[in-house]
Amino acid sequence: MLTNRQKEILAFLINSHEAVGVMPSTREVQQHFGFASQTAAVDVIRALEKKGCLKRLPGKARGIVLAGCLPAAPGPAALCLPLYGTIAAGYAGVSSALPGDSIRVDRAICGLQSADGCYALKVEGDSMSGAHIMEGDYVILDAKRKPRHHDVVAARLDGRMTLKRLVIEADRLWLKAENPAFPRRIPVQASMLQGVMRGLIRGAGSPGLMPD
Repeated sequence: MLTNRQKEILAFLINSHEAVGVMPSTREVQQHFGFASQTAAVDVIRALEKKGCLKRLPGKARGIVLAGCLPAAPGPAALCLPLYGTIAAGYAGVSSALPGDSIRVDRAICGLQSADGCYALKVEGDSMSGAHIMEGDYVILDAKRKPRHHDVVAARLDGRMTLKRLVIEADRLWLKAENPAFPRRIPVQASMLQGVMRGLIRGAGSPGLMPD
């Protein structure tokens, strides 16, 4: 269970990342919330890490990776998203439809204003392990958001779905794994992109996952 201040800081991290594409520094967190020292900001971030909401990468000034969503309480704070099956984080695999299945997530913590255009898929494979997206996790995808360079995206290749990092170079689009065991970059067209990753729920049975 997160405190109100922890919720506020997690929402600030998410919204800042959405706005500028990078995580705020601990000094920016300190200044935004008026903490007397950077240590106070670091303490809250460490508490969020312990609760599984994010992961800090050692030796990086902005090394914060979002790792999950709050347990969603019933009511206006919760969004119900359709769960459409699985997505390969490896070689492209079949996305099996699960009609009628859904999960609930906290709209503030996942940075979503509405469920319009958003859906969830369960990850299979380990090609995105370098981005801390593991097999058994659930990714939240926004089909209406315009993909940007370095976004994690879902793409349909030959009728199959895969999860990869989007690389844009000289107006060409490529899909890139976050695992050295998958070195090949895959050319892709914009029409093949099916959604931009907006959040992640850690593993089956995570308290962030609430089957509807």
